[in-house]
Amino acid sequence: MTQPLFLGNDIYRGSTFGRAHPLAIPRVPTVMDLSRALGWLGPGNYRTSPRLRPAGLTAFHTPEYVAALQAAEASQSVSEEVRQRHGLGTLSNPIYPEMFRRPATGAGGALLAAELVAAGHTVYHPGGGTHHGMPDRANGFCYFNDPVLAILALRRRGLSRIAYVDIDAHHCDGVEAAFAEDPEVLLVSTHEEGRWPFTGALSDRGAGNVFNLPLPRDLNDDEFALALDQVILPAVAAHRPQVVVLQCGADAVEEDPLSRLALSNNAHWATVRALAALAPRFLVLGGGGYNPWSVGRLWTGVWATMNGFEIPEHLPPEAQAVLRALSWTRRAGRTPPPNWFDTLRDAPRTGAIRDSVRSRTAQLAGRLKVQV
Repeated sequence: MTQPLFLGNDIYRGSTFGRAHPLAIPRVPTVMDLSRALGWLGPGNYRTSPRLRPAGLTAFHTPEYVAALQAAEASQSVSEEVRQRHGLGTLSNPIYPEMFRRPATGAGGALLAAELVAAGHTVYHPGGGTHHGMPDRANGFCYFNDPVLAILALRRRGLSRIAYVDIDAHHCDGVEAAFAEDPEVLLVSTHEEGRWPFTGALSDRGAGNVFNLPLPRDLNDDEFALALDQVILPAVAAHRPQVVVLQCGADAVEEDPLSRLALSNNAHWATVRALAALAPRFLVLGGGGYNPWSVGRLWTGVWATMNGFEIPEHLPPEAQAVLRALSWTRRAGRTPPPNWFDTLRDAPRTGAIRDSVRSRTAQLAGRLKVQV
């Protein structure tokens, strides 16, 4: 196995969706800086994400939408007609200076990742994971859908059997819309029940390859471990994929402001470790995550897990300095706890497994046995 590769770009530094938006925080730069401070990222395992040209974006998105997004960036305005048709200039998908270039860079990273994965590399693209984007409109902070573009690019390279696993707190509505009826693409999503976009029902089946597991608020590590062992891993193993794509959204942890799940980052790292063992080819994407400390620590630990690096109990001063330089306007950011500065690993958040989690997990596990 070749050395995993990290895709990044300096467009993420200083580029935000606006001061009041949940994505006003730095995310990818924090992961890059932490990884470098820990000696985990250098020229040999870093690649710069290119910006995807409009023609490449139309593999999934309509030419009219791509052109509207370019025009909105150029003029920093949209008409009411464009807002209504394409979802641009809204509270969720606002106008900001890099509103085309930044998501086009995430999409370009997805295509570069597909090329590298097809060549045998394991790839980490934390700037990816924008799973809500629709063909003709922006949706849920997502202007383009880079997971869909990555899967399409993998298939153009002859890798047809793909398992897409999504552990973001929000359901991957855009990816499901693209592939629910495609039997060669497995879709497995765990997400918070009753949370926007209010899709991803347990009953969804598509062509028989859709496994949605809505999970209750206050979800703990033991409950997620049951879902991993009984649904995610058996579904992927039964599919026998040529590639596993994991969307590793960091918003399912306890400190995130946009969900009410209560995982520690250990749950995400366990998922990365377990899927890597099943995947002949592996691509890990970012996704949600709206607390600057929890997302930076979690995604840096993902990179460590992919490489087999030992995560230190206490961070060295250089790494702590990266975390101490962060700020957050929300109330929790005024007095961050010490572990947000001096560790990567959360304390495990264990607990009882509730009947609702057992029942839903068993229902999907039963479907798997019937299909196999």
